[in-house]
Amino acid sequence: MDNTLMNDGVLEALAFKLGNEEYGIKILKVQEIRGYETVTRIASAPEHVKGVVNLRGTIVPIVDMRIKFKLGEPTYNQFTVVIILNIQDRVVGMVVDAVSDVISLTADQIKPAPDMGGTINTDYVVGLGTVDERMIILVDIDRLMSSEDMGVIDSVAA
Repeated sequence: MDNTLMNDGVLEALAFKLGNEEYGIKILKVQEIRGYETVTRIASAPEHVKGVVNLRGTIVPIVDMRIKFKLGEPTYNQFTVVIILNIQDRVVGMVVDAVSDVISLTADQIKPAPDMGGTINTDYVVGLGTVDERMIILVDIDRLMSSEDMGVIDSVAA
């Protein structure tokens, strides 16, 4: 487990749903949570970049994670949520199916991500958290948003 994600041995994470799976990101990366609103489409943007919105004077790119993770045709309804993230001094919106709750995970509740043998890019998966009967895929959102195929944030400096 990457200790940079933990504060005092505890990971505070925002849990959200994409399809049938539950994911978690470090709560300190979350600026706010908003309902989905119509975006302004940008010509020749990748399919998963839905467009941009004006958030109190800041132009924010909106990324649909359901499209990015190939989870079928997205539907936008009253449960669709945009998580506004602050990553490397940039603001990015991430469309998800629903937000569950904020969870606290200790190191013994987090297992390392399995090796998928190179068939699936899991560089951004930092582990699997377990809370009661729930299994939460923990994502390093900085690494995911700066990955080459996302192209939303500049690459993380090594």
